[in-house]
Amino acid sequence: MFTTLENAKKHLNVDDSFTGDDAYITDLITVAEDAVSKHLDIALDDLVVDGALPSAIIHSILLVVGNLYANREPTAYSTVVKVPYTLDYLLGLYKHYYLP
Repeated sequence: MFTTLENAKKHLNVDDSFTGDDAYITDLITVAEDAVSKHLDIALDDLVVDGALPSAIIHSILLVVGNLYANREPTAYSTVVKVPYTLDYLLGLYKHYYLP
């Protein structure tokens, strides 16, 4: 993982003393890193400069973590709209298009 749980919790405004969602947030970090890597079509390891990912890549990962943490379902029922960058987006990264 390139993004730490501590960094993600800070981004999410989750108090360090609250550990109830730590495993869930850690899973979201893994999903977000995978999504960013697939979106860029490059391994995150290949983007490392001087031992770290560029800040924009880290922040992109945190944005995805934040979106998935705040929106745990692919639709918002109060307004019945699709939440962007959730189910369709994440699955679309793995979709293979081909011509018969």
